[in-house]
Amino acid sequence: MKFWQMVPYMEPEQLLDVARIAEEVGFEGVMGADHLLYPRVLHSPYPYTPDGESPIDSESPYPDPWVMTAMMAAVTSRLKFSTSIYILPLRHPLEVAKATGTLSLLSNGRFILGAGAGWMKEEFDAAGVDFHTRGRRMNEMLEVMPALWSGDWVDHDGEFFQFDGIRLLPAPPSPVPVFIGGSSAPALRRTVKYGSGFIGHGNHPDEVAPLLRKIRALRDEEGVAEQPFETVLGLTTPPDYDTFRRLADEGMTASVNYPFSMILGGGSTLDEKRRVMESFAENFIVRLS
Repeated sequence: MKFWQMVPYMEPEQLLDVARIAEEVGFEGVMGADHLLYPRVLHSPYPYTPDGESPIDSESPYPDPWVMTAMMAAVTSRLKFSTSIYILPLRHPLEVAKATGTLSLLSNGRFILGAGAGWMKEEFDAAGVDFHTRGRRMNEMLEVMPALWSGDWVDHDGEFFQFDGIRLLPAPPSPVPVFIGGSSAPALRRTVKYGSGFIGHGNHPDEVAPLLRKIRALRDEEGVAEQPFETVLGLTTPPDYDTFRRLADEGMTASVNYPFSMILGGGSTLDEKRRVMESFAENFIVRLS
């Protein structure tokens, strides 16, 4: 099983050192997160808590994911990078394809685009993007971006985006892998149609096997069951060796170590973060890799 270190909400000035430590102790990669902004007044319900309360607040830092990833890639050689998740339909496909293709090229293929539709309507309103069409918009982006990553000339006439006779260079060595998040029926169908992996939002271990069965059934229907596919699932219970072993046997390919703020609280030192990563590596990465 592979393990990723989550780095949302942490002190931005420690990110490069955390990346170096994550590579040193054996993590597969690090995962950031994405929000373009935080509104003064938030009405949108968070879809993954029973009461709709968001786990983030206006003080949570969200560095630009492309700048952050480029900086961390520059100080590492093996570590992979992803986003959990990047709010894809909030942006334009040309902008995203250009940035992620360049990241993939300069990092020697170590970047994976983790994408989702988003949940915060206020964010879309501020950016002038229709919140209610975000699913269709995201599907169209996922359809056209592989062509944009190819380096070939592209013509596209879609519902939301139109461009004729364009190409983006430099091209990545191969299309950027896309892991897709979201647990709704449309999100899971999107995952199996366009994705090479799935990123969970945080699941109880008892939810994992039914979720994996559902994804496998959808992949069978889509005719892609034989293609490689990753499932990166964070668990809502404390990390446990026997639980990881059981879920690996059930088909889960990767999990995560919690964001540092959930383990240490806010304002932790780099030494404290190192101890957390070293302990996780000793107890789980070394024993389960």
